[in-house]
Amino acid sequence: MRIAEFKCALKIASGKSDGNLFVKGKSVFYWLIGIVMAAIVIGAAFHFDYTMQNFIAQHQDRLANKVMHKISHFGDWPAHFALGLVLAGIAWWRGSKKWTRVFLAMLIALALAGVAGHVIKRATGRARPSVKLEEVWNAPHLGSKFHAFPSGHVAASSAFFAVLFFANWRIGLACLPIPLAIGLSRMYVGAHYLSDVVCAALLGILSAFVVAHFLLFRPEPKRRAK
Repeated sequence: MRIAEFKCALKIASGKSDGNLFVKGKSVFYWLIGIVMAAIVIGAAFHFDYTMQNFIAQHQDRLANKVMHKISHFGDWPAHFALGLVLAGIAWWRGSKKWTRVFLAMLIALALAGVAGHVIKRATGRARPSVKLEEVWNAPHLGSKFHAFPSGHVAASSAFFAVLFFANWRIGLACLPIPLAIGLSRMYVGAHYLSDVVCAALLGILSAFVVAHFLLFRPEPKRRAK
């Protein structure tokens, strides 16, 4: 009887192991697809850098310029950080643990994307489109005119709202125009190339995924029945 029970348990364990391997295999497959798609998008962005720059230069408008400068100004990380603090405070005051955790995760993703983007900026030293130089990439540089890659505004905004998308895709999708408008404004005012914006968005999404994985995706421990 014990031998039969052991064989049955062995079959069940084997089935579970195969299932876990299958799930892991699917995860690796999806990650590979994501990496390939991201590489294609990044390559296309670099390819169309000057095409987009020329298009924007030919469609400059005084009113649009003022609007884009305002969007660019309020689209920086301090505005996002202040909004996140207010939302987290309201959620905590109303006793919503879920949304307090979501808004705090948004702030952490914002900070993570900001730090990572700042390190990359200093390391690459890419000149902004408004800087007329023969060499676009100038290696490590401290001057803000050489901090084009990636866009700090877009990285922060993308990380901030990507966490919200992971928590509630309907609300996150409704907020999608915000980082898109910020990215467009940064290119319109001559602060960034298309590739700066696209790579910053991917950096923000990656930062949001890492934070969401540890703070939002993990199931809460089940309470033991008394």
